[in-house]
Amino acid sequence: MNAMKILIIDAQGGGIGRQLVSAVKKNLPDAVVTAVGTNSAAASAMLKAGADHAATGENAVVVNSRKADVIIGPIGIVIADALLGEITPLMATAIAQSSAKRILIPVNHCDNIVVGVEDLSIGKLIQDVIRELKEA
Repeated sequence: MNAMKILIIDAQGGGIGRQLVSAVKKNLPDAVVTAVGTNSAAASAMLKAGADHAATGENAVVVNSRKADVIIGPIGIVIADALLGEITPLMATAIAQSSAKRILIPVNHCDNIVVGVEDLSIGKLIQDVIRELKEA
């Protein structure tokens, strides 16, 4: 059986991505984690957290979205111009059209508000991501 290919995408400082990479590598050590940051700071943070591979930018999102079994990130990764404008329309489209399962973290940020969702800590949301990955 092939190892699960997980793509974690984050922007800005990569704080959520860093926590995701760390939690995934701890709980699913056989998974191959590729981290793509919309900028070098985000990519670097995720690489330092233990990602197997890291890249930066729009084309890296597009290419790796085609290869992943699961894509994880804040909900803004599927919204063009989200995360302070770091998510391009091409990135959002590539992620949304990928055949991968998407696990999106409902972060109310940058004028995108998800109503009807309990306001949970990032730590609790990451626990929910790990639970979902284990069920996959």
